[in-house]
Amino acid sequence: MTVQETSLATSERPDVRRLGVGSGTALCAGAVLGPGVLTLPSLAAAAAGPASILAWVVLLALCVPVAASFAALGARFPDGGGVATYVHRAIGPRAAAVVGWWFYGAVPIGVVSAAWIGGKYVAGAAGWDGSGAAVVAGVVVAVALVSNAVGLRMSGRVQLLLGGLLAVVLLGTVLASAPQVTAGHFAPFLPGGWSSVGSAAGVLFFAFAGWEAASHLSGEFADPARDLPRVTRRTLGVITVLYLGLAVTTIGVLGPAAARTDTPLTELLIRSVGGAARPVAAAAALFLTFGAVNSYLAGASRLGAALARDGAAPRGLAKGGAPGEVPRRSLAVLGGAAVLVAAAAGFGGADLDLLMRATATCLAAVTLAGLAAALVLLPRRTPLWCGGLASALLTAAVLGFAGRLLLIPAGLACAALGFLTLRRVTR
Repeated sequence: MTVQETSLATSERPDVRRLGVGSGTALCAGAVLGPGVLTLPSLAAAAAGPASILAWVVLLALCVPVAASFAALGARFPDGGGVATYVHRAIGPRAAAVVGWWFYGAVPIGVVSAAWIGGKYVAGAAGWDGSGAAVVAGVVVAVALVSNAVGLRMSGRVQLLLGGLLAVVLLGTVLASAPQVTAGHFAPFLPGGWSSVGSAAGVLFFAFAGWEAASHLSGEFADPARDLPRVTRRTLGVITVLYLGLAVTTIGVLGPAAARTDTPLTELLIRSVGGAARPVAAAAALFLTFGAVNSYLAGASRLGAALARDGAAPRGLAKGGAPGEVPRRSLAVLGGAAVLVAAAAGFGGADLDLLMRATATCLAAVTLAGLAAALVLLPRRTPLWCGGLASALLTAAVLGFAGRLLLIPAGLACAALGFLTLRRVTR
C-alpha cells in the first residue's frame, strides 16, 4: 500500500536524480510488500482454503501488465504525482480529484488494519485477548500521530531497512517451514467453489496495491525509460518468490489451522524453530506495522494538504503543506477518521478481514483508474495496451467481489465531486 504524496497537477522534474536500479527496486518492493502480508495468508485461507493459492497466482499474473503499464507511464511522463497525474492528463482534473480522495479515504482504514495486525502479534506472544490487541493497536496509531505532528519522519534509509527486514522475515519463514509441507493439507483443494477464489482475491489485493509507487519514483531516475522496466522486473521476481512461497507453506504446513489463526508467521516459525519464535515474530511485526502506519500518515497528511491547495478539498487543510512544514490539520482529520473507524470496528463487530477488504477495495479502484489512464495515454493495440486492458477487466472483476464495500469508493467519489461542484457554485 502506498500513499499519494504530491499535487494532482503535473510537477517539474527534479534537477538531481540519485536513484539507482538497486535502491529503486528496494523502494518499489517495499511499497508493494507491507504489514498486510503478515496476516493475509490466513484470511485468504479462510475464504478459499488451499484454492487461495490460485488467488495469489492470479493476482501475481495481474501484476505483470499493471506494473508494466505504470512503468511505461512513468517512463513517458516522469513526475512525482503518479496515478493522479496520469488520470489528470487522460481524463481530467475532476477524475484526478476522485483518485486523490480514494487514496486519502483508504488511509484511516488501512492504518487501523495495519496497527491491529501488530497488536494481534503482540497479544498472541503475551497471552492477551482481543482487548490487549486493540490497546496495542491504539498505542501504535497514537505514537505515529504524535511523531508526525511534531515533525518526526522516517528517513528513506529507515524505510529501506524496514522493507528489507520484512523481506528477510518472509524469506526466513518460508525457508524454515518448507521441509514441513504436507501434501495432504492441499485436499480438498476447492472446498468453497470457484467463487471463493474471487473472495480471496478481494482481500489479497491489499498485498498487491503499490505498483503505482514506480510511477511516483519515475522522476528520481536518471533514465526512467531504461531504469523503470529493470526495477519492475526485479520487483516482480522478489514478490513472486515471497508471496507464493508464503502461500504454499501456510497451507502446506498449517493445513486447516491456517484459516483459524491471525498470526500465521508466528505459527509457522513455532513449528519450525520452537516457542522462542513467538516474541521474535511479535517484535518484528510491531516494528514493521509502526513503520507502515507512520509512513501512511506522513504521506496521506501531505496528500490532504495538496488536495486542498489544488482546490479539491477544503482550503483549511492546505495549511502546513509547504516543504518543511507539518500539515497538522490534514493529520488531525486522518487521526479523527482512524478513531471513528476503530470505534465502528469495535462496537460494530467488524473484524480485520472486513477492514482489509475495505482498504483493498479503495486501492483496487485507484489501480483501475490508473489502468484507465494508461489505456488513453499509451499507444493503442500494442501488447502493452492489450495487457493493460486485460488487467483493467480483471481488476474490475476483483472489485465486483467487494459487494457492499463498493459503497466506500462510490461515497468518496460522490463526496469529491460534490465538493468540486459546491466550490464552483459558491465562487
